[in-house]
Amino acid sequence: MTVVDLVRKPDWLRVSLPIGEEYERVKARVNALALHTVCKEAACPNVAECWGAGTATIMILGDVCTRGCRFCNVRTGNPHGDVDYLEPYRVAEAVRDLGWKYLVVTAVDRDDLSDGGALIFANTVRAIHERVPGARVEILSGDYRGDLRAVDIVLDARPDVFAHNLETVRRLTPRVRDRRAGYDQSLKVLRYVKGRVPDRYTKTSIMLGLGESDAEVEAAMDDARAAGVDIFTMGQYLQPTKKHLPVAEYVSPRKFEELGRLAQRKGFHQVVSSPLSRSSYHAEQAFPQ
Repeated sequence: MTVVDLVRKPDWLRVSLPIGEEYERVKARVNALALHTVCKEAACPNVAECWGAGTATIMILGDVCTRGCRFCNVRTGNPHGDVDYLEPYRVAEAVRDLGWKYLVVTAVDRDDLSDGGALIFANTVRAIHERVPGARVEILSGDYRGDLRAVDIVLDARPDVFAHNLETVRRLTPRVRDRRAGYDQSLKVLRYVKGRVPDRYTKTSIMLGLGESDAEVEAAMDDARAAGVDIFTMGQYLQPTKKHLPVAEYVSPRKFEELGRLAQRKGFHQVVSSPLSRSSYHAEQAFPQ
């Protein structure tokens, strides 16, 4: 047991229970359409705020991930190639029914599929654009094990933002992420996306509190900017269960502000940095209202 395990979470990490009429409406519609959300599957601390405001991050391709990253609460297993080809249309129906103008679409990693699930990602983006003209779609994508042909399938659907997370600094990547992921592999995907569709935003996110140094965080910022990343977000790592990596440090809001200002000086289009920030938190604010 580490020292931080013996200390209660600081006040700035306390969140409200998910309640309210709008939250219940979103929950009912998502359940009725047999959809998954990363808000619940990954135990996001912002579910009360986001669902209460009528927004969510939809998770496609099921709720079983083929990878076993040591920070993530999503189930790990083998889906054995199972794919619901009607799911993109149910997602689009939810966007239309709930009046969303900005949706983040993410997915479990599907290494059991030859394209890593790229086709379903692309079909989901197209279905939303067709059924809800004017809605913006951000995808929080996996790395497709570095297969750029799969990345092309997704980009051809013209998502407004292509996000893929570094998750942590270079040194900690082997300890934090699944062995099939990689720091340089992630940068390769982000660099390729920006080169192929320079008019679209690219985005990445890292967690703090895993034992990284400030210098390593700054190096991650520099690596992201060198890869052409436009949007950089930082949030506090929270241990989902005792089976996951322990928290090394609860980083203060002041430190998040300092690192956020540093990232802004690096020239990112948008920076989101606070203890409760997650990759899709305030995602719509990248675009002028």
